[in-house]
Amino acid sequence: MFAEGDMAVYPAHGVGVIKAIEKQSVAGVDHTFYVLEILENGMTIMIPTASSQNVGLRAIVSSQQVDEVIDILEERDIEIGSQTWNRRYRDYMEKIKTGSVHEVAEVLRDLFLLSVDKDLSYGERKMLDTAKNLLVKELSLAQKIEEAMVSKRIETIFA
Repeated sequence: MFAEGDMAVYPAHGVGVIKAIEKQSVAGVDHTFYVLEILENGMTIMIPTASSQNVGLRAIVSSQQVDEVIDILEERDIEIGSQTWNRRYRDYMEKIKTGSVHEVAEVLRDLFLLSVDKDLSYGERKMLDTAKNLLVKELSLAQKIEEAMVSKRIETIFA
């Protein structure tokens, strides 16, 4: 699915580059792994190639999907549930863990809209930043533009 040098998105960690494809023996069985280096923090993750789709490893979004993400961010006719902050936090964390750029965009939008009406908890503020960082990095690479420009566009949407 991926080759050395390809960019890939790993759920909740963001965009990385496939540094190598290695074979290793685990419990006497040979496995092939993608060695993914996360761009944001340099973390290295080894993902078995056989289960890479199951864990959510995917290619960077297309330009058409970038437009879909912007549409999600611009949507204002949504209902934010009235559950407690920790229940909401768990729900949003599950969305981020899916690795879906659409789900991450929903989390960012919902938390921003929530922050207009009330103060976010520390965990929610941190999650808002995480969702924004994940989106900015991926959308900038998908559109081949600087992260600052994507960040500015997102801030304009929420202004």
